[in-house]
Amino acid sequence: MMTLEEAMVAVWRGALVEDKAEVELDGQKFHVRTTPKKHLREIDFVFGGQTLRGLEQNPKTESRWAQLARQGHKVMQFLDAGRYVGNVVDGRVTLYGGKKKSGKKIL
Repeated sequence: MMTLEEAMVAVWRGALVEDKAEVELDGQKFHVRTTPKKHLREIDFVFGGQTLRGLEQNPKTESRWAQLARQGHKVMQFLDAGRYVGNVVDGRVTLYGGKKKSGKKIL
């Protein structure tokens, strides 16, 4: 069984690095879509019984994550019921909200 961090990296890698149309996690396949207005890649996937969303970072915002995306880094934000829970930048996971930021690179 994968950890949350491993699942996030697998989704990030499949969608942003390998540019796949779908990503497989624990035997389930999840389709990568593009958002209608900004054409950012996004993917809804199930982990631990919960549906999460991976969303490519919009480089046109003012956040530090957007700045990294503008510099060419591969950045994906992860949401649970519309709330940001973490991100992956170049294979390095950061979890938000009370959990320690691991900064651990999982490849």
